[in-house]
Amino acid sequence: MIDNNEKTVMSQLAALRKASIEELKERWCDFYGTEPPKLGRTFLMKRLAYRIQEIYYGGLTKDDREKIAEINRKLNKEKERTSSASKILPGTRFVREWNGDEYTAIACENGFEYEGKVYRSLSAIANKITGTNWNGLVFFGLKKRGSVRRTAK
Repeated sequence: MIDNNEKTVMSQLAALRKASIEELKERWCDFYGTEPPKLGRTFLMKRLAYRIQEIYYGGLTKDDREKIAEINRKLNKEKERTSSASKILPGTRFVREWNGDEYTAIACENGFEYEGKVYRSLSAIANKITGTNWNGLVFFGLKKRGSVRRTAK
């Protein structure tokens, strides 16, 4: 059975969908006491919906917030390890055979050198070689076509 307070919560949530951006900004000021961020209607609606439910049902406990913070710390450390390990070092050579010809690009401090010119990305070089849009990592064999990079859980 739904009590009157819960009906009020549900009606407030439903009203968010119908509210104009100005009304959402006004609600933001009411709930948070600050000017709303300039991030668009969808963001405001979702954050206000969360806040309405948080007020009625209760927010995260201190333990929950600490667990989330710990998970974020671990993820950030993992991200630092994988991103530093995946950086391409200057001097790295990328060789690709395409239509019977061999092409070489060399990583440098500010991009990738190909035929004496520095390009911002391997994709720019792949596009120059083929005349079509290519993902440079795919073209030079560093990544499989259609693959998605995932981190370990």
